[in-house]
Amino acid sequence: MQVRLPLLKPPAELVPQGSEAGPLLQVGDLARECGKTVRAIHLYEELGLLVPQARSKGRYRLYASSAVVRIRWIGKLQDMGFSLTDIQSLVRDWDDQRSAARTMAKMRELYAKKLAETQAHIARLRELEREIVSSIDYLDTCDVCDPERLVASCTSCEHHAHGTAVPELVSGYSVAAVPQAFASTPDLSARDLSVRDLDATQEASPTPRAPKGARLDP
Repeated sequence: MQVRLPLLKPPAELVPQGSEAGPLLQVGDLARECGKTVRAIHLYEELGLLVPQARSKGRYRLYASSAVVRIRWIGKLQDMGFSLTDIQSLVRDWDDQRSAARTMAKMRELYAKKLAETQAHIARLRELEREIVSSIDYLDTCDVCDPERLVASCTSCEHHAHGTAVPELVSGYSVAAVPQAFASTPDLSARDLSVRDLDATQEASPTPRAPKGARLDP
């Protein structure tokens, strides 16, 4: 049994006035219905992701109302991390399949992988949420601080309960971005710093002797 994607019907030369599935939509109406731009709809068509149901006598593209489902499907896949090129490959793979069981199994495997990635991403976001909430709670106690107090004292502030760990989102501000040895050094490029480190390493290490009989390149 051959499996075919829905919605991809060959264009007709004459325009039906509508069907039981609903009236045909011009590209502008379809774009507004889906919250997309006309340019996006045309791009979907160029990539083979969408096919007009018919054309008007004025040669305007007309789409079945079910095209809304296809466009929303494309949007959901993009939200899952698929590019339009990826989606194009999925559509082609679908059209090339003949076994319904294998096609559905492949789709399930793909969605299961994306589910695992999504759940892992949600877990990371929840951990970040906890860190942000903890940081805000910590910073809420700073509203009693003397405005004249220097920011350097924030690393040993007595306004916080004894033993209270400073959240990393807060403590990161007080960590020096550059080692103290470089604090008074004029702006150095990354290349300058690399050369400087290399020179220091060579000065600290004795020059190895070449093995007896070895050839030294000039």
